[in-house]
Amino acid sequence: MVASINDGLSSLLGGEDKNILSTGNNEIDKKIADGIPLGSLTLIEGENDTGKGVLTQQIMWGAMKQGLCVDFYSTELTAKSFLSQMESMSLDVSDYFAWGYIRLFHLHMVGFKWTKEEMDGILQRIIAHIRASKAQVVVIDSLTMFTEYTQQSSILTFLTNCKNIVDQGKTILITLHTYAFEEDTLIRIRSICDAHLSMKKALIGDKYVMVLEVVKVRGARKTTGNLVSFEVHPGYGMKIIPISMAKV
Repeated sequence: MVASINDGLSSLLGGEDKNILSTGNNEIDKKIADGIPLGSLTLIEGENDTGKGVLTQQIMWGAMKQGLCVDFYSTELTAKSFLSQMESMSLDVSDYFAWGYIRLFHLHMVGFKWTKEEMDGILQRIIAHIRASKAQVVVIDSLTMFTEYTQQSSILTFLTNCKNIVDQGKTILITLHTYAFEEDTLIRIRSICDAHLSMKKALIGDKYVMVLEVVKVRGARKTTGNLVSFEVHPGYGMKIIPISMAKV
């Protein structure tokens, strides 16, 4: 029943390639080999305020346009702030949210004791929840919060479990802050993931813009290694800026 509803919604909204997760922005899709392959584990990495959240929200919008259901695990946003941010980017998902096509699970719970033992349990429960969910796309924003209370082995086990899940057809996107991980851990995380998108800031004149580098997309039909720079304008959303003008 869910599949038939999704197929109808996808046709209505113009979804075309069922093997690719589009961002809903043609210019960004062109840089990411037409989009992110469905059934893949994607890492979106960068420092603070480099656009990781903006990019994931744009990807969720693309998933909605394709008729895919999304589970969004957030360590920062509540339902109210999430819907407000999406609306400010001209990506109004309130109807999708109301009908359950996109579900938000807020992970920063008041009164929860952040310990290594509790955190390991949370990671295991997230994996179990993802497996049981009917959502085709899963976004975890971000993995950074878990690092202070979790051993490297637990993080890598969590990602390995995510990789096993995407091999069964789900698409998972995970964001993290580069500074929060040791280089050795980052190398291992990047190697596990099928796609790696790196976010940076660049200077254009006297202002900074966000830059997306496509480091790898396993199984991509087109060349990766592309750069795309953009600004976010309230009420408009992502505006692409020529990368030739930027100094990273």
